[in-house]
Amino acid sequence: MTAGIDTPDRRGRTGLDRHGRELTGNPRVRIVDVEVLSCDWYVLRKTTFDYQHGDGHWSREQRETYDRGDGATILLYSTDREAVLLTRQFRLPAYVNGHPDGMLLETAAGLLDGDTPEEAIRREAAEETGHVIGTAEHLFDVYMSPGSVTERLHFFAAPYRATTATATPGGVAEEGEDITVVELPFLKALAMIRNGEIADAKTIMLLQWAALDGPFMHTGR
Repeated sequence: MTAGIDTPDRRGRTGLDRHGRELTGNPRVRIVDVEVLSCDWYVLRKTTFDYQHGDGHWSREQRETYDRGDGATILLYSTDREAVLLTRQFRLPAYVNGHPDGMLLETAAGLLDGDTPEEAIRREAAEETGHVIGTAEHLFDVYMSPGSVTERLHFFAAPYRATTATATPGGVAEEGEDITVVELPFLKALAMIRNGEIADAKTIMLLQWAALDGPFMHTGR
């Protein structure tokens, strides 16, 4: 008996080896086997599949995929202040892969955890920044690292103001979060992309959206 397959894992899940077996959308892909390598919290799978190449021949391939669920992120902005509200927190993967201190500037974000994308991002915005926002504008959905991670990230934007700061910021301490809220002039945030001080992909994408097609598209640069 294997946890996550025959018996519940620590999150109560079973049948994790069934995910992806029944896919039929691409006739050039035939799923052969799905093996669960780890399900300590998120799920690491090894999938064996047959793939038909452009010249017609078939080959047998194996790929590992990391399934942490889908997530959402939001750019909080103030046109009156010409500013954006970001967070700063420690990211171990970035630290071990060359970031000087692992303290990344980011837009508020989190996993859906069973909520709709807008419900999730309203929750995360309140937990991380302390701002309880109104309706969030949905922008686009993106696969952030499609070579190995299954996550699809839903992107949003919403204005903030003094009257929306009605929750306690800083993240959820029980989940190990230790988040600092950082307000930046929008033009400074753009400059920080250029000099490498902002190196988080979702944050760069949202700041570029704000400059090209969002609330700061007419701001001089």
